[in-house]
Amino acid sequence: MLYSKEVMDHFENPRNIGKMADADGIGEVGNAKCGDIMKMYIKVENDIIVDVKFNTFGCGSAIATSSMATEMIKGKPISEALELSNKAVVEALGGLPPAKLHCSVLAEEAVKAAIKDYYDKNGIAYDAEQFCDGNCAACHAHDHEHAHGHAEEE
Repeated sequence: MLYSKEVMDHFENPRNIGKMADADGIGEVGNAKCGDIMKMYIKVENDIIVDVKFNTFGCGSAIATSSMATEMIKGKPISEALELSNKAVVEALGGLPPAKLHCSVLAEEAVKAAIKDYYDKNGIAYDAEQFCDGNCAACHAHDHEHAHGHAEEE
């Protein structure tokens, strides 16, 4: 199984790795099948993600996608970070083997989970459809079984 230079670089030299004590938002997601767990921390000022850190327990692809995702949202407005797709992460890494594509989905979900946490902590209203509720089976059918505690629509 061959990995691109970018994947190897982000695996061997992950960017923005570590914890953030004063994070404004923390998102933790996991994949029960592969055992990968990603935790993402964001610092927000004036609606801009000024700093981001991650901790990932998982394979090389999980670490590489986490690292790349942090690079792609750092310094960006929240609205842009919310648009980060797993496809964009995979493209930026020069591709991933099909069996490892789920790692990029986790990276996208971790970013969104951290932003959702920031919104919740600050009482900012949002569209619940934008966020993963951790119920992967429901997501694929995209029904309306969302986690509790969503801000009510105006």
